[in-house]
Amino acid sequence: MNADNIEPNSSSSNRVVRANLMEGVGARVVRGPDWKWGKQDGGEGHAGTVRNFESPEEVVVVWDNGTAANYRCAGAYDLRILDSASTGIKHDGTMCDTCRQQPIFGIRWKCAECSNYDVCSVCYHGDKHNLRHRFYRITVPGSDRVAVEPRRKSKKITARGIYPGARVVRGVDWQWEDQDGGNGRRGKVTEIQDWSAASPRSAAYVLWDNASKNLYRVAFEGMADLKVVNDAKGGSFYRDHLPLLGEQGPGSRAGPGGLAIGDQVNVDLDLEIVQSLQHGHGGWTDGMFECLGTTGTVVGIDEDHDIVVSYPSGNRWTFNPAVLTKVNTPSSATASANENTTPTPPTQQFAVGDLVQICSDAEKIKLLQRGHGEWAEAMIPTLGKIGRVQQIYHDNDLKVEVCGTSWTYNPSAVTKVASSDGAAIGNSSGERLSALLKKLFETHVSGDVNEELVKAAANGDGTKVDELLQRPEADANGMFAGHTALQAASQNGHSDVIRVLMKHDVDFEIEDKDGDRAVHHAAFGDEPSVIEQLQRGGADLNARNKRRQTPLHIGVNKGHIGVVKTLLDLGCHPSLQDSEGDSPLHDAISKKRDDMISILLEHHADLTIANNNGFNSLHHAALRGNPSAMRILLTKIPRHWIVDEKKDDGYTALHLAALNNHVEVAELLVHQVKSSSQGQDQKVKGKANMDIQNVNLQTALHLAVERQHTQIVRLLVREGCNLNVPDKDGDTPLHEALRHHTLSQLRQLQDMQDVGKLLMGLGTPGADKKSSASIACFLAANGADLSIKNKKGQTPLDLCPDPNLCKALAKCHKERHSPGAAAENTVIIRNDQESLQECMVCSDLKRDTLFGPCSHIATCSLCSPRVKKCLMCKEQVQSRTKIEECVVCSDKKASVLFLPCGHMCACDGCAVLMKKCVQCRSSIEKTVPFIVCCGGTPPPAPQPPGVMNNGSRDVSKDIQKLQQQLQDIKDQTSCPVCMDRLKNMIFLCGHGTCQMCGDRMAECPICRKSVEKRILLY
Repeated sequence: MNADNIEPNSSSSNRVVRANLMEGVGARVVRGPDWKWGKQDGGEGHAGTVRNFESPEEVVVVWDNGTAANYRCAGAYDLRILDSASTGIKHDGTMCDTCRQQPIFGIRWKCAECSNYDVCSVCYHGDKHNLRHRFYRITVPGSDRVAVEPRRKSKKITARGIYPGARVVRGVDWQWEDQDGGNGRRGKVTEIQDWSAASPRSAAYVLWDNASKNLYRVAFEGMADLKVVNDAKGGSFYRDHLPLLGEQGPGSRAGPGGLAIGDQVNVDLDLEIVQSLQHGHGGWTDGMFECLGTTGTVVGIDEDHDIVVSYPSGNRWTFNPAVLTKVNTPSSATASANENTTPTPPTQQFAVGDLVQICSDAEKIKLLQRGHGEWAEAMIPTLGKIGRVQQIYHDNDLKVEVCGTSWTYNPSAVTKVASSDGAAIGNSSGERLSALLKKLFETHVSGDVNEELVKAAANGDGTKVDELLQRPEADANGMFAGHTALQAASQNGHSDVIRVLMKHDVDFEIEDKDGDRAVHHAAFGDEPSVIEQLQRGGADLNARNKRRQTPLHIGVNKGHIGVVKTLLDLGCHPSLQDSEGDSPLHDAISKKRDDMISILLEHHADLTIANNNGFNSLHHAALRGNPSAMRILLTKIPRHWIVDEKKDDGYTALHLAALNNHVEVAELLVHQVKSSSQGQDQKVKGKANMDIQNVNLQTALHLAVERQHTQIVRLLVREGCNLNVPDKDGDTPLHEALRHHTLSQLRQLQDMQDVGKLLMGLGTPGADKKSSASIACFLAANGADLSIKNKKGQTPLDLCPDPNLCKALAKCHKERHSPGAAAENTVIIRNDQESLQECMVCSDLKRDTLFGPCSHIATCSLCSPRVKKCLMCKEQVQSRTKIEECVVCSDKKASVLFLPCGHMCACDGCAVLMKKCVQCRSSIEKTVPFIVCCGGTPPPAPQPPGVMNNGSRDVSKDIQKLQQQLQDIKDQTSCPVCMDRLKNMIFLCGHGTCQMCGDRMAECPICRKSVEKRILLY
């Protein structure tokens, strides 16, 4: 078996331990009771995988057929949990009494009629034990038991998807190169297996048509390496016995460190420690100082298990979970008991959308509110009133919308009422107006002229509307249930009713409680013709609601292409921002609507606008991993340098793509791709600079190496990025790769019996191809410098205690100078030089103008007067000098820049003979080739036959360097005590000596830890 895909057990276990609980990433799901999304899932019984949570109410699922979409998991439940074993949930101390699995992973089923009898999900749905017996369902250790009906009378559904016998192709998270034989090639699932011991039933073993076979992730950490082409049956399950995804409430989605969405958190560590821990987890910027000493709220847990925290300023920051401390708030029951009040009855359960009545006793509610949002005098009008639950916090407190405002209440301070007491109270205008309109269709006459008017408008009864408006007490702008007749008619597209209302001078700009106007309602209802009608009447197409959304935002988010086209054709602003700072272009990228992206850009939407998190449209497309959107954006960018625009933390679009392993996006950014435009090829001028550094001075290569994104590393190196750029600590990507390799091996010490083999570099059998050691060898083979020292004075080899790996790195570095590699590099350099010589503005003529004072060459002489800032470094252009022929030989064009005078007046042949500039007679301290001034790298210098190609260095210097490297290797492998014998004994701390010295020591000579065990190496 080829085990290349299997990750080391320790790292897998660590990740699983940190995985979300019951409703966590990786759970296998099927459609639920509130499903209304057609056959997105492939049909009843088809399985999918929870990928991540967008919010406490919304979850992203990737179905086995490849479809990915958002679904509701609060208030309405679109999904049921088929199997949660893959999330790592286990019931310690239990055993399945049928299959003997110990402990039980996933859902535990406990027989209600037999003493101490438990079964796992596989056995429960496989009809093990007595079908007449009732069972309790226990979803999470410590959660309440839920009684279910006997299986004998319950309906069974056949599960379908990626199961044995299914035909599959590569899926959205594929990262295994061409193991399948190439994109689109098929294979057959032979077995469902465990990706790791702590994540059962989370992988599928596939036999590909090219005869290769391997194990792939199906649900592990929410990953989907496979997509089903022809699904297979996976047994049957009792549909109505499955738990609903989200029914446990927000608190059940525990993330790393026990954190869950809705938790209150603080950053209590010292600044230096926080900055260190943030390395690789979103980084640290000056704007994050607000997090120190301020309590924030967990609003998301991303795919890498980092925690997204929102602060009172409105900013959201991503943190390493190790940085955060959960703030313990008293539960409602405890707080109530402390005040000698009656706790919430256990039978009174609340859900989002429930109608509740506020306690009318002012003195009692003041006591109840202590520690639960507190009491404010402005809450007096809400006493005794009925409101609607908007949100349930992690401590069970309720956010209730009542009397046009929202307040936080102790659940003991409210009483649940039947929905019929106020069905229209608290309806959100756009999303729930359809429910409101059903109520409006009722035919009974209340005697309230406004009520009748709004009902008639909602029904499209223009004649009755006209009759009602003839009454003296009638008001065309009157409201019923929070909406006007114009808003109701606009939502339903009743143009006739709107014409009648316009005759009676209706006000187009009246807002409902959410700030939505009639034009917003038309956008919600997908009514382009109504929008045109409202615009002719003078309606403001750029009106904002309380979330600062325009009708264009709503049209984009709802996917109403007709509304979007109409609004843009009528001249609405294409780039207004909502309360999150998102423009319609941001929303179109999130929704993956390429058609809308194109339309917005054709109407001059500004792709440089950044949202509240600092992401412009290019950043957003890179973050979301949307290659089609990125392709469109790159063909439309007005200035090529926008592709290298930085966020506040210094991250460019390429940084974000590298960090999140979005290979296709990264390829688009580093290639000058072409797209067809009216039958002709249009060249993209926006090629990303691969060597730009963020605030931590990391390049995209640093981030890709740190996250072990092999394909990104290969892409960046192939495209000629600088392999030796140091970050703020002086570490190059090679330092990073070897440090990661060493730390990962040390973490395995506790699980490895043969520690000697581990430190000698043999590693774990079948270590996967994306390991840091492989990346380090790849970097060394492509020119990474093994002798660069970081700020601690360490070379990359100093960070690697593995002598075998050190030898491999030295060999890779040496063999990079082979003739074949040199020839290939020459071709690459020649092609790069040709592309760097064309004008960056017109692309028609060659570059021939030297900008001062930056000394860059970016344009031809015809385009240079139009450039105010250098296109390469953005520095103000103070002088422009056209490059003429060499003043010495007059045969070639001048091609060498003299420093410090900044003149380019000689060709490369004549420049080597000069000691002083022939133009100003200043001494020449340094020369810079033409191609370097254009942003390229100098070609390797030609060498005489028989001489090693060492660039500008002579053979003696190379010999010295080799001798130094040999000495370094000896230092690494020699005993640090006697310096005579080789290390052949290591201690548990990871340091080593020779056997003779080690036998005499009670503590390690390096770290001074007590020697508990000595291990000999052979």
